[in-house]
Amino acid sequence: MTESSRSAGWAAYYQQLRDRPPRKTLLAALDAFGDAPPDALVMDLGCGDGRDVIEELRRGWKVIAVDAEPEALRQLQARNLPEGCDVTPVNARLEEVPIPLGVRLVNSSFAMPLCEPKAFHRTWERIREALPPGGRFSGQWYGPRDSWAGRPGMTFVSREEALGLLQGFEVEMFGEEEADGVTPRGNAKHWHIFHIVAKKL
Repeated sequence: MTESSRSAGWAAYYQQLRDRPPRKTLLAALDAFGDAPPDALVMDLGCGDGRDVIEELRRGWKVIAVDAEPEALRQLQARNLPEGCDVTPVNARLEEVPIPLGVRLVNSSFAMPLCEPKAFHRTWERIREALPPGGRFSGQWYGPRDSWAGRPGMTFVSREEALGLLQGFEVEMFGEEEADGVTPRGNAKHWHIFHIVAKKL
């Protein structure tokens, strides 16, 4: 596949998702903060074309938007961003990008499970270390009954494993979803998802 055809494929994918609202986990985390704190920095790992980033910026947060796909960041920068917003796009895999100490919110919507297990757990440890007390994580992890379970390069955790990883956090949301559905590309899929918002103690 050429670079141009790859970009075109991702552009079509993001166009399908363009009008979807921000995820409920992000909204819950932002609502829990209330007004954006003075040091309101959010790192959005696996930001895609920015459906969550737009809401983060709208609420006055500074954003580091990370995605491995250059087309995602092109689509983000082409969106109607809030005037005077502060967003730094970073083209990198989420498991490789540095996470600044003191970041108040790390949001990773449906992205962390796309890391292989060692990278997933290493990334989670880096998130834990970077967040200050009162900082939050919001995002999704995949459970073992997801139909993608067993795919190479991905991570699936049980409910017990997920809750164990959240030790040292106040779990503000832990929703378990299991249902048949389709992917954004229209393929049939059985979803097993944990929707998480957690505040570091």
